[in-house]
Amino acid sequence: MDILTEALASMRTGHPASVRTNGRAPWGVRLPPVAGAGFHVVLYGTCWLVPLNDTPPHLKPIPLSPGDVIFLRSGRGHILADHPSTPAVEATAEQIQQGSPIGSLTLGGRGPETSLLCGDYRLDQSRPHPLVRHLPEVIHLPTRHGRHPELSAAVQLLGSELENPRIGSDGIVPSLIDSLLLYILRAWLDDQPTTAARGWAAALGDSAVAPALSAIHDDPSLQWTVESLAERAGLSRAAFARRFASLVGEPPMAYLTRWRMTTAARLLRESNASLTTVAARTGYGSEFSFAKAFKREYGLAPGGYRRQTKAA
Repeated sequence: MDILTEALASMRTGHPASVRTNGRAPWGVRLPPVAGAGFHVVLYGTCWLVPLNDTPPHLKPIPLSPGDVIFLRSGRGHILADHPSTPAVEATAEQIQQGSPIGSLTLGGRGPETSLLCGDYRLDQSRPHPLVRHLPEVIHLPTRHGRHPELSAAVQLLGSELENPRIGSDGIVPSLIDSLLLYILRAWLDDQPTTAARGWAAALGDSAVAPALSAIHDDPSLQWTVESLAERAGLSRAAFARRFASLVGEPPMAYLTRWRMTTAARLLRESNASLTTVAARTGYGSEFSFAKAFKREYGLAPGGYRRQTKAA
């Protein structure tokens, strides 16, 4: 099982929203917080991402060049501008011009032009997977000079489809934007030096912890124990438990329960499977024991959670 794909799928609450932003200097736009994760791709030109005053003090203005990709883990509000000192206007839905394959926002004066793809991924930030929760607040990925070739190729394809829309662009662009999230996180993980990587960046490449994580994700319904996972890892029970907790941030059985509940919540949201089926697929021998565990984790009985999320 692809852990990165599964972790993101477990958090998705809808399709990405995006708009093309075209600015001619001087220009600046203030973007509000989003209920998910934000992203920007510089198609051409240059600009700055300017954090707002309520962001952590270590976040400084970031200069952006053609091909650069920005990922904002928690969807914080921020400013995009031709220069950090340029006043910014509020972005509103009324300013967006509808079009194909996506809408556009045009602003600024008569100076040099910059074009970006801006948007957000609809992710449940109330219960983020630890892989996402432990990411930096802002990820900046330059793709020039041969860096991140797959991400660079996706950016170039997006730029081509947006510059010259053709038959099929309405289907191609949303799919590329959807895939971009995986390319962004893969590129960031690839950037982490193997000797200094910590947390999930290290766990996914660890010869003992990665197989255990894959086993849990492959089949959360199996009655895993620390001993059986340690056997997969090729370590003693104690050594495996220490290594797993050190890299993943919680003990093996705690993560197993977390993933079972995450899988159950996704099944309740996205399928009509009976509660008995959901219980069986997440390792619970009875609907009662599953419902008790689910309510302890989510504060709602499974049926109530399903009704609430489908209504929303």
